[in-house]
Amino acid sequence: MCRNIKTLFNFAPPASEDEIRASALQFVRKISGYTNPSKANEVAFHRAVDEVTVSARQLLASLATAQPPRDRGEQGPCQGEAAICIALHLRPRMMTFRQPRLAQSLDHGIEALRLVD
Repeated sequence: MCRNIKTLFNFAPPASEDEIRASALQFVRKISGYTNPSKANEVAFHRAVDEVTVSARQLLASLATAQPPRDRGEQGPCQGEAAICIALHLRPRMMTFRQPRLAQSLDHGIEALRLVD
């Protein structure tokens, strides 16, 4: 779940309220273990999301850096190669679940993406 939390600091344009809230939601989901809370826990869950959102917003506002803001396209280790990165990440899982044909198709797709790049 927490893989979906993205770095929000020092980007141009700055993180939006929706991005901050989405990260807070992912954080609370990870801590609570709930994707969707039960009725009994719904109020506490949503209150926690609100509080984490406020804390995250305050943190972002108080952080300082001498580095220039980064472009949104610079995020992640696979700059400009996200599809290849995802494919390479999935391939071992396909072999683990005995899906060699899918892995082979993925290999062909990776090669095609590299040729385009």
